[in-house]
Amino acid sequence: MSEVALFVRVEGTDRYRATRLTTSVWAETMQHGAPPSALLARALEQCSPVPGTRLARVTMEILGPVPVGELTVQARVERPGRRVAMLTADLVADLPDGSTRAVARATAWRVAMTDTSAAGQTLDPPLVPGPDESEAGWAFPDHWHGGFLDSLEFRGARPVTASEPGRVWARPRYPVVAGEQTSPIVGLFAVADIANGVAALLDPTEWTFLNTDLTVQIVREPVGEWVGVQARTAIGDDGIGLCTSTLYDATGSVGRTFQTLEVRARA
Repeated sequence: MSEVALFVRVEGTDRYRATRLTTSVWAETMQHGAPPSALLARALEQCSPVPGTRLARVTMEILGPVPVGELTVQARVERPGRRVAMLTADLVADLPDGSTRAVARATAWRVAMTDTSAAGQTLDPPLVPGPDESEAGWAFPDHWHGGFLDSLEFRGARPVTASEPGRVWARPRYPVVAGEQTSPIVGLFAVADIANGVAALLDPTEWTFLNTDLTVQIVREPVGEWVGVQARTAIGDDGIGLCTSTLYDATGSVGRTFQTLEVRARA
């Protein structure tokens, strides 16, 4: 299949071949956190689907570097329920010795939807200016180009400062899986993991600050392709940090993210 995408499905299997558009800014041999989280969100969304429900919370644990190669995706219902169900999905990689290993795992709560418009409350006011009123801009250090970041279009970038969160609007240029239309929630995950970079105050030539996980709380399903990210980071004095962000669509906030950071000074 010639279509440009983050992953290409191996026909007739639950295996997916990662393309160069998944590569990380930290190393070309491993994936950025967003593509595998989007692939896992897709698997969770398609796992024994129940009409009238949606994903409310997804946590992805990064168990090791996710290689840029073929991966197997396995999803299952961990705890069934009509109103609330827990789902689990694993991303499994082949090792050089012929064995396999789970490199990422996601758990999710799937919740039945009901009309609560009379009680609706937003997390935050809309992020302004919106994507249509914003100019193209880069939200990351100048040398952070290539791979996954080049698969996104950016607008309205504002660098993080000690007193103000970083912010940007991002839109995926390509589908998560070739030949498929990306759903709104999977599209959200194709962007959400960039929060750590948007909120980065540290110089990545002097420090590394990889996230070990990603939790996304989805208050409402996003509308449109653009995802706004407003993020900031707190770092303790013992090598552990936390990145938190609010996610938006053009009409307002849709959820929040949380990422645990392993912070290290470069030798």
